[in-house]
Amino acid sequence: MTAPIVVASLEPWDDVWRRNQYVIDGLLRAEPQRQVLFIEPPTDPVHDVSSGRPPRMGRGLRVAEGYEGRLQLLEPTKWLPRVLGDASDAMLARVVGAAVRRLGWQRPVLWINDPLWAHLLASIDGPTLYDMTDDWVEADRAGRVNQRLRAADTFLLDHADAVVVCSDGLAASRGGLREVQVIHNAVDVARYRDPAPRPADLPPGAVALYAGTLHEDRLDVALLVTTGKRLAERGGAVVLVGPNALSAHNTAALVAEGRCLVLGARPFREIPGYLQHADVLIVPHVADAFTESLDPIKLYEYRAVGRPIVSTPVAGFRDAQGVDVVRGGEFAERVVELALLAPPTGFWGEVPDWSHRVDEFDAVLRTISN
Repeated sequence: MTAPIVVASLEPWDDVWRRNQYVIDGLLRAEPQRQVLFIEPPTDPVHDVSSGRPPRMGRGLRVAEGYEGRLQLLEPTKWLPRVLGDASDAMLARVVGAAVRRLGWQRPVLWINDPLWAHLLASIDGPTLYDMTDDWVEADRAGRVNQRLRAADTFLLDHADAVVVCSDGLAASRGGLREVQVIHNAVDVARYRDPAPRPADLPPGAVALYAGTLHEDRLDVALLVTTGKRLAERGGAVVLVGPNALSAHNTAALVAEGRCLVLGARPFREIPGYLQHADVLIVPHVADAFTESLDPIKLYEYRAVGRPIVSTPVAGFRDAQGVDVVRGGEFAERVVELALLAPPTGFWGEVPDWSHRVDEFDAVLRTISN
């Protein structure tokens, strides 16, 4: 019998799909007997109140639509701040343990994507997979948070039955510490190449589009402001599609100074239409130790639709076929040039499909479950 899976995720199960959702969806569809408990980031009502927001409780255990009851979602409530360490972790672990017992599962596979759930190893009796999609120890975080991330990462590298990394950068940094398996990201190729109508909220004129979460860990905001301003002067617009995690200051700079259009998150099914109808797709990322650890999903999405791509010299895009890799002041100039030129769609080589990654993860899960 296929072992059930408990996934401790960095993201919620929502309409903005990332690696976890594509892979879990594929695993559930490939194996009719498989069951999954997907743990979403906990809500934090205490922090909500201290930040002047209405407190929101977690939605608890519920059944996701579309999988015949085989996908359970769990959104816990974090009642204690993590500064309290073990007490906060213990409360969250009890919620997860109660959900597993309620489902009647014995020895599920524990799939850790968010390293801050490392404490679950002590309460979930079963094999553990550590799936690294970002090198969060290199991200710009407060000292206490960074210490917790480093300790959790070290613990998982020491105790997980298998470690999967998404990028060659992570393989280089962790592969010297233990055996790791690289499983890159991918794209639903057929869906991204199926012609979609032009989204109604795309502006007229030349469009340079960025798709993905807007975050200071990745985006070079100053470069985006410059690019947006120059394209606007030529009658075009930089359009940003994805969840906005930027500060209010940086968001205001993009809109007021850069004249960028910040659309916010869109359902994953609608993203191909935005990419297909952009004149140029852009990657204005900072180049540092954190971005060097990434294998951006947008690399595969951008390549799947075949529109021109302009990127700063960052991991993934730096060596990809069909990408204009430019630095500094040249970035804005090249984006404006291509946006106004609007070259025809063209494809460069094969693009990996998520179905291949599902097979690779399935092999790892079967190995550690036997």
